Amino acid sequence: MAFHGSIVALITPFRNGAIDVEAFRGLIEWHIAEGTHGFVPVGTTGESPTLSHEEHERVIELCIETVAGRRPVIAGTGSNSTAEAIRLTRHAKAAGVDAALIVTPYYNKPTQEGLYAHYRAIHDAVDLPIIIYNIPGRSVVDMSPETMARLAELPNIVGVKDATGDIVRPLVTRERCGEDFCQLTGEDANTLAFLAHGGAGCISVTANVAPGLCAAVHEAWRRGDAAAALATHRRLLPLHRALFLETSPAPVKYAVSALGRCSPELRLPLVPIGAGTRRAVEEAMRGLGLID
Repeated sequence: MAFHGSIVALITPFRNGAIDVEAFRGLIEWHIAEGTHGFVPVGTTGESPTLSHEEHERVIELCIETVAGRRPVIAGTGSNSTAEAIRLTRHAKAAGVDAALIVTPYYNKPTQEGLYAHYRAIHDAVDLPIIIYNIPGRSVVDMSPETMARLAELPNIVGVKDATGDIVRPLVTRERCGEDFCQLTGEDANTLAFLAHGGAGCISVTANVAPGLCAAVHEAWRRGDAAAALATHRRLLPLHRALFLETSPAPVKYAVSALGRCSPELRLPLVPIGAGTRRAVEEAMRGLGLID
């Protein structure tokens, strides 16, 4: 299954400390109706660091059940423990996901050789397409294009979620990893530039709030209407900015709650956003006609 377009990094709605199953299912149905091209449950935006293993697995299962084959599902299964990443990836495969999104190990700062060994071990343990999640801002390690090229030689290492913010990187990655290597940006604000440099889509935070508009950018690009894609992308820029004024997913959860689709409830150590950020989020949403 090809991965492209606006792929939402789903929030995990909570109510009274527990997963709000009804809200989660409702969000997925809304996204499908709005044209979202794929789903990533239990990524960073889904507050995976504070989900128990049981909750992590349940969210993946709920997503698979609700999507019911209508869109690809790419489950977050990364860990800074290789053994734990293998366990989570095995569960995701059994649940029926289309691929696993596996973050570079955080905190323990592996070398490039360590990164290669980590992904090679997961690849060899689970027969499932793997997308590397390269996000130096959270993991403190940056997988080099050379290491990624070595991994791309393995049959089930199929792509990357690139959150480096380096818009030259997709050009270098394509040069090293080939045209079939699927490149997805993790930075909403550089979506169009990333597509122009050979990317296939965006694993998007903003799509949680404006799924139709985010999908429209990709649809316009795919039909060759760069002007329409740029016009919509420019309209979305204030929202892209506002959703990262504080640590994500606190702002995006507030934004989705403003749409009446879930509670803004977070788990510590994340806390509710401040008044200034709330005003910025609301202003950006009003500018797009998402709220009155």
